[in-house]
Amino acid sequence: MRVLDYAQELIARASVTPEDAGCQEWMISRLEKLGFAVERMPAGGVSNFWAVRGSAGPVFCFAGHTDVVPPGPLASWQSDPFVPSIRDGKLYGRGAADMKGSLAAMLVATEDFLQSNPQYPGRLAFLITSDEEGIATHGTRHVVETLRDRGERIDFCLVGEPSSEQSLADVVKNGRRGSLNAELRVLGLQGHVAYPEKADNPIHRALPVLQALVQREWDSGNADFPATRLQISNIHSGTGATNVIPGVLEVQFNFRFSPASSVEGLQRAVEEILEQHGLRYELDWQFSGPPFHTPPGRLLDAVQTGITRVMGRPARLSTGGGTSDGRFIAQLGGEVVELGPINASIHKTNEHVALADLERLPQIYTETLQAFFAPGSLS
Repeated sequence: MRVLDYAQELIARASVTPEDAGCQEWMISRLEKLGFAVERMPAGGVSNFWAVRGSAGPVFCFAGHTDVVPPGPLASWQSDPFVPSIRDGKLYGRGAADMKGSLAAMLVATEDFLQSNPQYPGRLAFLITSDEEGIATHGTRHVVETLRDRGERIDFCLVGEPSSEQSLADVVKNGRRGSLNAELRVLGLQGHVAYPEKADNPIHRALPVLQALVQREWDSGNADFPATRLQISNIHSGTGATNVIPGVLEVQFNFRFSPASSVEGLQRAVEEILEQHGLRYELDWQFSGPPFHTPPGRLLDAVQTGITRVMGRPARLSTGGGTSDGRFIAQLGGEVVELGPINASIHKTNEHVALADLERLPQIYTETLQAFFAPGSLS
């Protein structure tokens, strides 16, 4: 299978975020042979490229990332994570499912589609970064901002994130919740544990506040999104001594929020709770991205058609899970969905993708392109 060869070529490059390790130049060489005009857009030590084929009409874009998370303890891998290995009908290696298998499938699908459709109504594009698994500042966000400044847009985008759960293409992500992070410092007064009246314990002060934050119902979500949730991810305090009341408690928490809530509304509600409990505090916010949602329409119709032609049934739509670079692309105003391999092994040791799924994924992508660019579909 070409897709297997391509996936192995990419996995063999140790592109631990934000490194690209030559993955993008290899992809660019193949796209240029297909007639794509490629623009490299490096920024802040991150590799990015934007490739377009065609000069007019709506843009259908494949988007993805070449960077992978660190492999973790090598002793836990059954084989070298950057030496592709085939065992028991599966391809093993870091990035096999997230998302070098998808990148390989995108390339094969594009080659096959152009072989039978050298002329098509619209433009094909690729947006590829090496900064999706990292801080996501100089990657897709940078490319999208550049395109926006030039007055360009991405009308329809298929992101190759591993969306599948139990079987290939059983789930398509047609949206994601927003993400808002907070770092809270509860200020007290350090002192001796034997003289608590001479100190102010920030841990004790914070306990009812944290309980109030965790128990609050922020919203009820809506028909397409689950309710907004707050999760505390880290709590730190203490001086290292057992007989010292600390002067500061540090807390990190995250909101995964639906369109029923706003960033400003969540921030205001948190600050009201802190004030109601009379805390002395410092609070820093980091906004990772807004929620987005693509309702049934041209893109989802094409994707479901492609899935049904190959798998014999459509996918279930979902907006659950974490964030993705789709949140940046959606800000250009187009339709965005995510479709890729089964996600059970991503970010784990012995990451893998089934060879049967790797063979069918480019077929789904090809059929999606066929349905999307069918005569009359863009009129």
